[in-house]
Amino acid sequence: MNYNVTHVTRYTYRATVELTTGLLRLKPVSRDGQILESFSLKTDPPCLPPSERIDAFGNAVLSLRIEKPHRELTVEADSRVRIERPSVLELSPPWETVASEALTVPSLGSDCPAIALYPSRALSLFDGATAYARTSFTEGRPVYEAAMELTRRIRADFVYDPEATEVSTPAHVAFQQRRGVCQDFANIMVAALRGLGLPALYVSGYIRTIPPAGKERLAGADASHAWVSLWCGGSMGWMDFDPTNAIAVHNDHVEVARGRDYSDASPIVSMVLSSGSHDLEVEVDVVPI
Repeated sequence: MNYNVTHVTRYTYRATVELTTGLLRLKPVSRDGQILESFSLKTDPPCLPPSERIDAFGNAVLSLRIEKPHRELTVEADSRVRIERPSVLELSPPWETVASEALTVPSLGSDCPAIALYPSRALSLFDGATAYARTSFTEGRPVYEAAMELTRRIRADFVYDPEATEVSTPAHVAFQQRRGVCQDFANIMVAALRGLGLPALYVSGYIRTIPPAGKERLAGADASHAWVSLWCGGSMGWMDFDPTNAIAVHNDHVEVARGRDYSDASPIVSMVLSSGSHDLEVEVDVVPI
């Protein structure tokens, strides 16, 4: 599949902003069957020429700095990606074998599983999630099969409710409520897998939405999305699962960034010099071409 992706973020400030500075993770990655063919970034008012670096997880991180005073800010990222992810055909190793192997990989690269084993600053481990995962991860069960069942159980047992949580809601709170959004379900699954000693990362990106039969696709109706990447051993590498939709990630998902939790993969992190609050609007289009 080929896609054009447009991600527009608009800020409206109650007072004049003298300076905006920050980091952007809006450039899709090229890896695991996904190829970035083009990317452009524009802001209004214009920003200084951004620098770019690759972080420890292989994500592209761009700088943002606007020195012109403003009351509104628009950040638009336009990408073209080609996705041809392979289907999973082989039998995966037992999950206990994967957990043991993860501790022996002699690498510090972006694909190293060790960094995905432990609690992070925005995602703690908790017993409830670990116990929940053990229902699927029975003794000797293939890791991919068990992870797929856990993905489907989260979809069945939790209610998608945008009013139930905020971006800062801890995973254990969303777990107790059995409600939340894609970020919450990804956090819960990551915590559950790490609790079993399995390397898991939080992934941010987009998913193509398909309108109901007979209805036109609405501009801006797509959205930022989150899912989970699980290391399934050296023979299989990282495999992705979407607990919000109870599916394995395939060609309808566009990956932008991954990390230990949302703070490593958030699209925009910024700081403004101003005395007022702000309103935020986000529009995403994922258009097959």
